[in-house]
Amino acid sequence: MPASPDDLFAFLDRLGIPHRTVTHPPLFTVEQSRAVADRVPGGHSKNLFLKDTRGTLYLIVLLEDARVNLKAVPGIVGCGRLSFGSAELLREALGVEPGSVTPFSLINDRDRRVTPIFDAAMMERPLLNFHPLVNTMTTSIARDHLLTFAAATGHSPLIRPVSSQVPG
Repeated sequence: MPASPDDLFAFLDRLGIPHRTVTHPPLFTVEQSRAVADRVPGGHSKNLFLKDTRGTLYLIVLLEDARVNLKAVPGIVGCGRLSFGSAELLREALGVEPGSVTPFSLINDRDRRVTPIFDAAMMERPLLNFHPLVNTMTTSIARDHLLTFAAATGHSPLIRPVSSQVPG
């Protein structure tokens, strides 16, 4: 069984990671999430679940307004050509539904199949916001705590400049 939001919050608490969560109507797109941005300070994200031609899985996490050229990413991270992973593969690898993709889903990747890629511009922000495994909530954590969380799940994120976003 994949972790629930309560499981995630308990995991963050065990790690000593402060977090704040707000509940809202389901958000499926970046456009819809803008309605929450006024109530939740910090950098808001979008998350891309991808696979390369070798079958390696990736989770690219970037700021909501960032643009990424998927044809350029292989040269930046040293992978094969990228395409979007299917909803079925997403559920199998990260235990979340489309619209709820989040770096917090690394908690469900016990086999370490997914390589997280955190955009360098996003990592300039001190406070970051992600869905806590469901798209009816947004959870805020510090950038450094995101790295602590990823390490605690057994993942070593690549921090690379994959977007055209300017830090700020």
